[in-house]
Amino acid sequence: MNRIAKLGIALLIAFSLISCGQTKGLAITQDELVRRTQELMDSVAPGNQEPWKKYYADDATYFDEKGRAMDKAALVKDVSPMPTGYSGSIKVLNPRSHIFADTAILSYDLDETETIFGNNMKARYHGTDTWMFRNGQWQIVAGQMLRYYEDPAATELDTKRVREYLGKYELAPGTTREVTYDGRNVYVQRTGRDKELLTPEAPDIFFRKGVEGRILFPHSDGQPAKVLIDRRNNEDVIWKRVK
Repeated sequence: MNRIAKLGIALLIAFSLISCGQTKGLAITQDELVRRTQELMDSVAPGNQEPWKKYYADDATYFDEKGRAMDKAALVKDVSPMPTGYSGSIKVLNPRSHIFADTAILSYDLDETETIFGNNMKARYHGTDTWMFRNGQWQIVAGQMLRYYEDPAATELDTKRVREYLGKYELAPGTTREVTYDGRNVYVQRTGRDKELLTPEAPDIFFRKGVEGRILFPHSDGQPAKVLIDRRNNEDVIWKRVK
């Protein structure tokens, strides 16, 4: 074998070894992404900022469930110990990932339990993080957190005030809602749609299960309510009584 052939084989072997080493360093699995994400969540209650400094890139962008847009400095600063009398835990559930070359996207649910002076509270979130392999390490470059909607706590129906709500309310000509009572529950039905159960949250305040917002009937001292208020994200749509 001549020198040129030997040199070519040597270069090919060297290139293969380098490529294997790069691939080994670059590769990451869903299990490892979940482990790191759980490490981040475990650090929330004690206010341990180190995992956040480690796993978030310096140029990362993060959007939390409150709608805040934060850079890494603001995100790390937001991680602080829970107050005295507070405790909690966050579990990573239902992970799904898409991993390709130097980019990995992890989507997951969070199940949070918080105890405030003996009062237990629950919350569920959905997060999506984009990890990238840069400068020899995997870090999050973008993250977004959403909170799942939960129905409020229901209360007993005040049957003495039900009659004040019953009737038909109009938003515009031909667009009405009728409120009825079957002896046990209150319902509302919009023109051309099925009845919807109104679950009481407080006197004169109702909600529809699985629907964000409230239905309100301003109290009128025993007289029929004059309007039905459909409150959505703190903005009101007013339906006026017509019958």
